[in-house]
Amino acid sequence: MEPKYPGVNVQLSGEDGNVFLIISRVSRALKRAGYDDAAKEFSAAAMKAPSYDAVLRLCMETVNVI
Repeated sequence: MEPKYPGVNVQLSGEDGNVFLIISRVSRALKRAGYDDAAKEFSAAAMKAPSYDAVLRLCMETVNVI
C-alpha cells in the first residue's frame, strides 16, 4: 500500500520507540515537506489512536517509513 505522502521519508527503525517521539518525527517531516495541515491532522489522529500498533500503522499509511 502506498502512503498518502510517499515523498516524505521518516526513519523509525533503529530510533527511540517512544510513541510521542514517533508522532513528533512524522509530524516534523510533514511540516518540513510543506504539509502543515497534514501534520496537524496526523498528530491529532495519532494521539487518539487506541494502541502503539495503531500509531505505527497510521505512520505507514501517512509517510514512507524507513
